[in-house]
Amino acid sequence: MSTIVNRRDLDFLLYEALGIDELLANPRYSDYDRESITAIFDLSQTLAEEQFQPFAGYLDQNEPQYVDGKVQMIPEVKEALNAYREAGLFATGYDADLGGMQLPWVVHQSISAIFTTANTSVSNYVFLTQGAANLLNACGSQELKDKYLPKMVSGDWFGTMCLSEPHAGSSLADIRSKATPQADGSYKITGTKMWISGGDHEITDNIVHMVLAKVPDSPAGVKGISLFLVPKNRVDDNGDIIGSNNIALAGLNHKMGHKGTTNCLLNFGESGDTIGHLVGNVNEGLANMFHMMNEARIAVGMGATVIGLGGYLYSLDYARNRPQGRHLGNKDPESPMVMISEHADVKRMLMTQKAFVEGAQALLMYSAILLDRQQLADSEDERVKANLLLELLTPICKSWPSEFCLEANKLAIQVLGGYGYTVEYPVERYYRDNRLNHIHEGTHAIHGLDILGRKVRIANGAALHALRDEIMETITDCAQDASLQAHCQQLGDALKTVQLTLDAVSKCPDPSLALANATLFLDAMGHVVIAWMWLQQAKAAQLGLANGEGHDAAFYQGKLAACRFFYRYELPKAIEKFDLVASLDDTCFNLSAEQFVGI
Repeated sequence: MSTIVNRRDLDFLLYEALGIDELLANPRYSDYDRESITAIFDLSQTLAEEQFQPFAGYLDQNEPQYVDGKVQMIPEVKEALNAYREAGLFATGYDADLGGMQLPWVVHQSISAIFTTANTSVSNYVFLTQGAANLLNACGSQELKDKYLPKMVSGDWFGTMCLSEPHAGSSLADIRSKATPQADGSYKITGTKMWISGGDHEITDNIVHMVLAKVPDSPAGVKGISLFLVPKNRVDDNGDIIGSNNIALAGLNHKMGHKGTTNCLLNFGESGDTIGHLVGNVNEGLANMFHMMNEARIAVGMGATVIGLGGYLYSLDYARNRPQGRHLGNKDPESPMVMISEHADVKRMLMTQKAFVEGAQALLMYSAILLDRQQLADSEDERVKANLLLELLTPICKSWPSEFCLEANKLAIQVLGGYGYTVEYPVERYYRDNRLNHIHEGTHAIHGLDILGRKVRIANGAALHALRDEIMETITDCAQDASLQAHCQQLGDALKTVQLTLDAVSKCPDPSLALANATLFLDAMGHVVIAWMWLQQAKAAQLGLANGEGHDAAFYQGKLAACRFFYRYELPKAIEKFDLVASLDDTCFNLSAEQFVGI
């Protein structure tokens, strides 16, 4: 049993629940069919299990160090990434005209997920590079693309994004980094960037930073931010490295998780001129950066999901092979012990993990298919609809798995008991790695404010209407199955509660109070969407059983049980949260800092 991927579930989601055969029929993906995609998954799983997974724990305990201004790192990291590059897998995320494999995005994301589960810290370097390269391709000049993209697509050079600064954190309106125009069209970059994942290392010859900074006389706040490509080492017109670009590594942040990914404090222009190149137009930097950030947010959600998956698969395997105790009705101490997977509360913990992880994975793969649909849309209306759905779902995709698949990791530790709390087993590392996903690419609270304060209202509510239509289509389809009718009714009622909540919030005259419980709304909205995903999976499972797939009966029955579990144990919690949001409760809102301790 693999502990990094459930291939049966992956196939089920792709071909039975989400139906990517429709994508594969498009000429854009004419090079691929189920057999060829299976072969790529086979390659990825083998490479991940042989090159990435074996040293994940060792890397966690031997994280990179800052020595004499440089990063020292165990050699296995570079060896694994070299193997990844030699296998051609850096190309999965790019179109053919860039030298990529032009896979459906949902397949690319599924491949990346396998490596994330195997070794999150090492896979981060790939994810960051692909995001920076896609941003450059979307917004950069042809000159910049010609100079930098080939090496990034091949994986010879890596990439990052540099947003935060020590004093500003998530408040990008307050960044101070400056970009001073030069006569040749370039810019001198000065300033300090903090929390830069992959910001410095010796794995590759060059690192291409995407940096937010402000040009002189730019507007205040986020409207005055521009985006710049700033390489670690300067590059001539032929794409050859010609010397340092004077980006100083000031130190490494040592984190709770993701320990093998360098996280850096970088100083630009401190020891000489740091030269950057404008990407897009002046003062449009934040909008351009969101090409990478939105992609990154969905990837973070998938990362959170599959780190939860890693804990679930490991704890499931452990529970099925760990004898301890006996059934409660058995008082004979001489009778054989049972596997702990037979104990009722262990079953509950395993089922909770399954419901969270497999529900989230369905959502993330559905969202990836929306990205594919944008590419393939035959009409502007289809493209706009896919974009609206993505706009509304992105904060849920990033945040819901970061909250609830982290809960799955907690339960994985609990299944192992005391062993789960030790470094000899990977589940405590999974928990620490997953905890970061709650924070980066926008904190949980920021995404709550985003969805309740903006996303549900964009295009006069068109995104919310599009999502409601999609869910109602599933409800109408599934209501024909008597065994799913109760779930359909419950989900339909939850949709009505969403609207009642929004109506109540919209009437609040104080916008701060209206958004005071936005995080609760985000969690509850996520529960509604995941319930929708489980209804789709239940329908596909019923069809699988009806088609006589007897060898898969247990798999399909497990899907139906997980759907039932989510509707009975989890969806009612969303209604409680919606009610609290709609009440405009001010219990926390009106607190002063002094009231917490009385000083």
